[in-house]
Amino acid sequence: MDIELVERRVTASVLRLQIRSPFFATLALFSRIHVTETTATAATNGRDIFISPQFAQSLDNRALDGLLLHEVLHAALLHVVRCQERDRLLWNIAADIVVNGMVAQQQGMVVPQGGICNRELEQLSVEEIYEILQDQQAGDPSSYSLTLVDLQLTLGSGGQSEYECGNDRVSLTALEVYWRDAMQQAIAIAESNQAQSIIPQGFQREIGQLTRPQVDWRTYLWRFMVKTPTDFIGFDRRFIGQGLYLDVLDGESVKVYVAIDTSGSVNRTQLQLFLSELGGILNAYPHLECELYYADAAVYGPYELTADMALPKPVGGGGTSFVPFFEKVGERRYEQYGSYQNRVCIYLTDGYGTFPTQMPDWSVLWVVTPGGLDLGQFPFGEAVRLLSVS
Repeated sequence: MDIELVERRVTASVLRLQIRSPFFATLALFSRIHVTETTATAATNGRDIFISPQFAQSLDNRALDGLLLHEVLHAALLHVVRCQERDRLLWNIAADIVVNGMVAQQQGMVVPQGGICNRELEQLSVEEIYEILQDQQAGDPSSYSLTLVDLQLTLGSGGQSEYECGNDRVSLTALEVYWRDAMQQAIAIAESNQAQSIIPQGFQREIGQLTRPQVDWRTYLWRFMVKTPTDFIGFDRRFIGQGLYLDVLDGESVKVYVAIDTSGSVNRTQLQLFLSELGGILNAYPHLECELYYADAAVYGPYELTADMALPKPVGGGGTSFVPFFEKVGERRYEQYGSYQNRVCIYLTDGYGTFPTQMPDWSVLWVVTPGGLDLGQFPFGEAVRLLSVS
């Protein structure tokens, strides 16, 4: 095998990418590309890209260009770093769906034969696709014909010792900083070349995983529920465990209204995960009081929500309207007038439904299921995606 010939083909592929897209070409220049026989097809450890000379020779130029972009996007979009504690094979499948969707949109290149494509899911983030596949396949990826297992999720594995990135937290953080900087430079170059349209609109959600701060939904939920005047500062912590608090706490109680979308968008696992986290918050902050509602096109409840409650049987199954819940909360505000200093609403949903025309005058947090409405399209309140890493 003439490796030098293959290296020239790879170099030509990078040049073709530069002509087509300043954005993608910039990302490719941040990658270290190696033609090596130590990989069966192609792979990336998050920084380096490894291409088998035999595999490259089996591809025409369009497929080789698609393969190169496939691996560059895996690295640039931090698919190695973002895997965390998730199932590695299922994560690789989800990541392939995203990058192959991007490759398929580019003129002059194709997804190599055997690549996984899913038109229904490719516009979502990898995290969302992973959650959906995990639910659909019960964690079993065998229904997919996976030809390219190309994410070296133990960084530096696969016989690439001279290219190891390191598998410690410091190395992962450095890799994340490296690609965030690369992404910002690629965007700036695309804009300076008036080539922003070369970044397809469908890429924005996935790119957003890099360009906006990442806050786990659990952390977001805790911050939202406890951002009240009472933070226990000044309390003698030796007595808090005995339930002894200053009298001023009585005037600073917080009422939390929780709605669960029962139109079919929330599965049992997501519901249990969400309510378990809520229970932990209620147990940690006794000044919080919760009412639970089920809601589709109507609203059912309230049910008292406590840290150790048994889950009431869900009610609903019809269409989705958010109006009845907010009307109900408005009524409860007047019924409970003077009892609580602060009131907040939390709605677990996919976001597809009828919103109230009038914005509520209390705090609202939307906890959105994977594949649900884009977070930027909620007309009021704050929104966070319900995703797990296990």
